[in-house]
Amino acid sequence: MKRIFKMILRIICMVLGCAIVLAALFLCFCAVTTLKVKPLESMGVSGEGSSKLKADSGIKIMTWNIGYGGLDENMDCFLDGGTMVTAVSEDAVKTNMKAMEEKIQGEDPDIFLLQEIDLKSRRSFKVDELAMMRDTFGDRYSSSYACNFKAGYIPIPLGNGLGRVEAGISSFSKFAISSSERVQLPIPFKWPVSMLNLKRCLLVSRMELEGSDRELVVVNLHLEAYDDGEGKAKQLGQLMDLLSEEYEKGNYVIAGGDFNQTFSTCDYGKYPKMNDWVCPVIDADLYPGFQFVMDDEVPTCRSLYKTYMDSDKKTHQYYMIDGFIVSDNIEIERLETLDLGFRNTDHNPVVMEISLKR
Repeated sequence: MKRIFKMILRIICMVLGCAIVLAALFLCFCAVTTLKVKPLESMGVSGEGSSKLKADSGIKIMTWNIGYGGLDENMDCFLDGGTMVTAVSEDAVKTNMKAMEEKIQGEDPDIFLLQEIDLKSRRSFKVDELAMMRDTFGDRYSSSYACNFKAGYIPIPLGNGLGRVEAGISSFSKFAISSSERVQLPIPFKWPVSMLNLKRCLLVSRMELEGSDRELVVVNLHLEAYDDGEGKAKQLGQLMDLLSEEYEKGNYVIAGGDFNQTFSTCDYGKYPKMNDWVCPVIDADLYPGFQFVMDDEVPTCRSLYKTYMDSDKKTHQYYMIDGFIVSDNIEIERLETLDLGFRNTDHNPVVMEISLKR
């Protein structure tokens, strides 16, 4: 009996030892393959954008979370309460990307900001979406890219893990980009979860103003979504510190993208809460000198708790989380959320036309 007990105990110890070794190896793998970040990094600029930025010229700017080409009307997502992990197919990703490229071409913005653009991730069937965009727009636009999500393997959800991910944000401009920097934002998650999570950042692009020492500073962003609120607050604080610093220099400042928050300046009551996620509200009155703009006539985002194709459009959960923060030395002449019916991504693009005040 004692011998059997010792044998069972030995087997249990061997199994536990193997589990510990495998867990340690996996953590080492995660540590090696996760995104390594610095507080501030210079980003390369590619493409042929060379237009001169003048004080009296109008500027058209677009922001669009493209949902890695996978979150079309046929998709839900496990993170929002759905079941799906990857896009429907590689062909679907390429079709969605092509449709979004054509829409951008039709709008012909001077500057456009993209979020959730994938580089060879499992969820988007390893399609290099940044390369696709640069192939399409590189002859007229300069572009820069900042990675905010990289992991060799994400095991969640269990049984059908997200796998390898590499994604980020990218800014395109017809105006020459004199410099581009990646600014690391506070990370709200602790180790080891932080290794497998996004490392949110700002992509700060500078464009020189002809005949002036002032610059147009454009900040592309995708702020925290799945924290308890503390991370969002810290990231917003760092963003506003940067914007205020640039504004005090006399520069023209625009921050655009997916805030994962709505603004107090819009009627967010048009889209009542219907599921568990509560959309925080940024109080614009706390930040004098800046205009917080979202077009509340059309929602900018839909929830992925179920597919849109099979949803009752009147009762689906919508949000307004995409827009711009603009310094008050800029005149806003038009702001519009384009209602594309969430056909190719779970976000609608937002377009703004502006002029720089002298």
